[in-house]
Parts: sequence; C-alpha cells; structure tokens
Amino acid sequence: MSKSILITILSFVFFLPVFAADTDPRVPITLAKDGFPVGNDTPEGMACDLARSFIHHDSALFISTCVRPTGSSEKGKAYRAFLDDMVSQMKQVTDKTATPSPHAPKAIDKCFAARHLKNKQPASFARNTFGIQDIAFVDVEVTCLNDTPHLCRTLLYKEQDGRWIVNPRPDLAPLLSTGLEDESPSTVDFTKVYRAKNGSPPQ
Repeated sequence: MSKSILITILSFVFFLPVFAADTDPRVPITLAKDGFPVGNDTPEGMACDLARSFIHHDSALFISTCVRPTGSSEKGKAYRAFLDDMVSQMKQVTDKTATPSPHAPKAIDKCFAARHLKNKQPASFARNTFGIQDIAFVDVEVTCLNDTPHLCRTLLYKEQDGRWIVNPRPDLAPLLSTGLEDESPSTVDFTKVYRAKNGSPPQ
C-alpha cells in the first residue's frame, strides 16, 4: 500500500467522528447537572428551571423564571399576590419554619420538547398587543415528595430580546393561553430536538 493511500485512509478514520457530529441536526444546548435543559435560551430550559425552583425552594430562581408583574388590574393584583405567596412559602421551607408539601416536586424525571398551541389566536394577540415573539408550552414530568408522578404543563413567552419567560398563572391571562389545557399529552422527548453543548453538564 502506498504512503499516500495510507495517509488518506487514516485521515478519513480520524476525522469521521467530526463529520458525524457536524451532521447531527439537533440544536446544541447547555444541560444542568440533572441532565435536563437550563436557562432562558429555550422554553424547555425555563420550564425545567421553574421545576427546579420548587424542588430546591429557591425563591430567587422562581422569580427570575416568571413574567414580571405589571399593571394594577384585579388580575394584576392577583398575580402579584401569587408571586409573593410562593416566595413566602419557599422561604419558610428554607428557614425551617415550615415543611414542604408532600405534593411538592423532588426531582425532574422527563422533559418533553416544547410545542405550540393549536389555537393560533393567543400567539397572534400576544405579538400584536405586547410584542411577544412566540408562545409555547412544555410538559415536564416530576416525582413528588410522596413518590407520586406529576405532569407539569408550563406556558412560556418568547420576549422581544429572544429570551423565554414563564407565565406560572395562565388562568390569569386567558387571552394568551386559550386551549392550553385542551392540548394532548406531549410524546417527544427534548433529546429528540436538542443535544448537549460541549459535553455539558456540569452546570
């Protein structure tokens, strides 16, 4: 075998994994230590961050994932009260002045790929009224402290800066969540759409 042919074969063998990685159509994202998406670059990341805020009773993380309260309407006041109540409950648990509910999550088991609402009116209304780029929802399966499974459906908005944010109370924004509870259960795991970026985790 000539030296030139041998070099060609070795080059093909050594660089084949690189070529294979480059053909992966999945979007590279950062994963947290638990192996699930993290951060506001994706709706899945924010949905998992919301779950983590309850798992770890992290009030700062909870507030950072949620839509900022605005306005002084009755629904606006109810939303502020909800946020304050959640923060208070989380702080009581971390301060050891209260015990977490047995129905509180203790671990993320599965994260499904984000989906759009079949009803297109909420996305159109959000875009034309508030400048929201997109609306999606994510189903996250968790195990509760009482060892029962629970499916959390999270509604998210893509803001003008491209970052995703959670609406933890879609019932207070019916025009932006029409049809949310009518959607069928998700079936596509997030790993079908995304792959770990640069070997993450850790995070």
